[in-house]
Amino acid sequence: MLSLTIPKGSLEEQTLLLFAEADIEVRKSSRAYNPTCADPRIERVKILRPQEIPIFVQDGYFDLGISGHDWIRESGADVVEVAELPYAKTGTGVVKMVLAVPQESPISSASDIAPGSRITTEFPRSTKAFFDELGIPVEVFFSYGATEAKVPEMMDALVDLTETGSTLRHNGLKIVDTILTSTTRLVANKDSWADPVKRREIEEVRTLLLGVIEARGRVLLSMNVAADRLDSVVAVLPAMKRPTVNPLYGSEGFEVTTVADKCTVNTLIPALKAAGAEDILEIPITKIVR
Repeated sequence: MLSLTIPKGSLEEQTLLLFAEADIEVRKSSRAYNPTCADPRIERVKILRPQEIPIFVQDGYFDLGISGHDWIRESGADVVEVAELPYAKTGTGVVKMVLAVPQESPISSASDIAPGSRITTEFPRSTKAFFDELGIPVEVFFSYGATEAKVPEMMDALVDLTETGSTLRHNGLKIVDTILTSTTRLVANKDSWADPVKRREIEEVRTLLLGVIEARGRVLLSMNVAADRLDSVVAVLPAMKRPTVNPLYGSEGFEVTTVADKCTVNTLIPALKAAGAEDILEIPITKIVR
């Protein structure tokens, strides 16, 4: 059985939803940091800050955890990145660790940063490594929050995470470089990954979580089509590979099914009907397992 740690904070609600949709429901109780899970593969669950999770997984306190690629890199944790899980509180789940300076600054890239500049960040390890690679000596100061407030009065620049850059712009800053792009990751302890029994359980959990991620924003379309209209309907259809076409019992027509993006069905369904499809069904999908 597996021990699991999931992130507290902005990812917590969406992580609990992801596990519930994967039919590995994690239930929070009055002991907020020690939820329960009835899945036979999961023995113990704890909710921790994502910054801490990679190291605790590395050190064997947990077999499996969820954290951002940014925190895996920042901690230097030696873990197995089992899967990329592109989800977040909002948006696509893709964030960037960026270098930002005041809007009025003439700096246009990291290479323009002057030696000795003061950089504030919650990611000192990643920031130092980035500037070391550029060969620019800078002073890196750890930020306990409100990083934007320190530039330009106390610091020359900052390194922070952003999804859209709107908060930085609102605070009079501009992005001049990207240090890394990050998504949420499922990570495993190396010894657990090497254990055949635990690895099978980890892979099963991965399959279910990725199945949910793959299905999000997708629907199944099913329709009946007369034989002489089949080619016209198939020409309109999107498909993961190819649509499935089955003959209808006692008829010369066919049942056609395919997966489509939910955002396209408002135009796709009328186009299918115009091409000759009948009895069109739109069916929600909970998982797609490849």
